[in-house]
Amino acid sequence: MGKSDDQSPKRQFNHYGFFRFTNSYWQQTASQRRSFLKELIQDIPDMAEQVYLYSIFPTRPEADLMIWSALKVEDPKQVGDFFSRAAGKTSRWRQFLTPVDTLWGFTRPSVYASGKSSQELDPFQNQRRPYLVIYPFVKTSDWYLMKREARQEMMNEHIRVGRQYPQITQLLLYSTGLQDQEFVVVYETDDLAHFSDLVTSLRSTEGRKYTLRDTPIYTAIHRPLEQIVAEWA
Repeated sequence: MGKSDDQSPKRQFNHYGFFRFTNSYWQQTASQRRSFLKELIQDIPDMAEQVYLYSIFPTRPEADLMIWSALKVEDPKQVGDFFSRAAGKTSRWRQFLTPVDTLWGFTRPSVYASGKSSQELDPFQNQRRPYLVIYPFVKTSDWYLMKREARQEMMNEHIRVGRQYPQITQLLLYSTGLQDQEFVVVYETDDLAHFSDLVTSLRSTEGRKYTLRDTPIYTAIHRPLEQIVAEWA
C-alpha cells in the first residue's frame, strides 16, 4: 500500500526578494526615513509563514536589502496567495524601495542522497547565522544526457566534500521552468572565509565541468528587523 498524502513530504516554498532604496528615499529627512523603515518592518512579517530581513550592500552595489520569505506548501493556492500578498505590500514601498531581483523555488527530496542531512538549512528554525549566500544554478545539457550512475558518482564526490564543512548548512530549491535557472542554492554560515574554502574545494570536483551558470552570487548579512532602522535611516 502506498503512502497517504498526509505522510508524503511537504514542499517548502522559499522566495528571496532583492531591493534598492530609491533617490527619493535618500532625499527624505532622517525622521521620514525612520518612519518608512518602521512601517516596513511592521509589514514584512505578514508576507509569509517565516520572513527574515538581510542587508546586501556593501557586499554588492545593486541592492541594499533582501527579504527571505518561506512557507510550507500544503495547497498549491498558497503560493499564488503569497505572490498576491507580496505584490500588494511591495507596491506600497515603491516610492522608497524598488525591486532589483528575485530568486525562488521549491524543495523536494534529493535523487542523489537519501534521508535528511544534518547540514540541511531549516528556514523555520528561528536562530539565524550571520551570513546567507544565495545564487542561481544551471547545469549543462550534457549533465542530463549522462547515465544516472555517472551523475551519482560525481554527486557522491560533491557530497563528500560538503561533509568536510559541517558548520555550513545548505538549502537547495528547484525552479526549473519557473525562472531562468534550474536551482537556487542557499548556504548559511558564520564564517565567509571558511565558506569560500568550501566553494574552492567544490570547484575542483569532476562535476564542476557540467556547471553552465552560477551567478550572480548574493552574500546577505542577517539583521534583526529593528537594527535595519538604525543602519539605514
